[in-house]
Amino acid sequence: MGNMEPNFSTTAGPLDTPFVLGGQVFGSRLLVGTGKYRDFAQTRDAIDASGAEIVTVAIRRVNIGQDPSAPSLLDALDPKRHTLLPNSAGCYTAEDAVRTLRLARELLDGHDLVKLEVLGSPETLFPNMPETLRAAETLVRDGFRVMVYCSDDPVQARMLEAIGCVAIMPLASLIGSGMGILNPWNLRIIIDEARVPVIVDAGVGTASDATIAMELGCDGVLMNTAIAAAGDPVRMALAMRQGVSAGRHAFLAGRMPRREYQGSPSSPVEGVIGQRPGRRVA
Repeated sequence: MGNMEPNFSTTAGPLDTPFVLGGQVFGSRLLVGTGKYRDFAQTRDAIDASGAEIVTVAIRRVNIGQDPSAPSLLDALDPKRHTLLPNSAGCYTAEDAVRTLRLARELLDGHDLVKLEVLGSPETLFPNMPETLRAAETLVRDGFRVMVYCSDDPVQARMLEAIGCVAIMPLASLIGSGMGILNPWNLRIIIDEARVPVIVDAGVGTASDATIAMELGCDGVLMNTAIAAAGDPVRMALAMRQGVSAGRHAFLAGRMPRREYQGSPSSPVEGVIGQRPGRRVA
């Protein structure tokens, strides 16, 4: 689709900062998953439309070489264009998560940028934070660059950053729910306190949700179901790409102040015919 981003380098507004994860610089702030698509061809087309460079892979659910006799996701993705982000989706203990990501490192020739996910409930898919913290400590100690799915608890987020995680990934709402951002206040606290990238992970349902996340100041957004379960996944991927971009530009531009119970005319009021000097215009 080409680069649709305008060049704002000559404006007086603030320039964007690089999007850096674990020492790597990425151009796209949209991260996408690879599950729930009709087939690998649709996966490829949607990812291309999204412009995403980072693509998550659930090691327990998607074949990237574990089964040589089955189709591999790697046949549909260009490794020169995409950074694979193995994740431990489907793990419910720290031990299982660590084992899964160690397997991913072996399958991908030493790749150490991973997404840690330890679930606490098969119904809600809410994170098990005590197990997540234990797994994060082990993985960081083993030399992994850990991006971590977590609750939207600012205290837990600080603990994960202190352990050495390279990105904090709080949920906006439950995985696959499409409910959008239910607690923007907690996200703002996490964003304001974090010294590593904050990426909304889980709960995005449509492009406006992605835009809101970026307007809050998130560094990026990760999604899967919102694209894969859409009526037209490829078109939705494009919408998400544009939504993330719009939200980032709005964040950098700075929104106007909110004026409760007071309007403000869009046009100048000085010199209005029939207006006496100093009189307010409703």
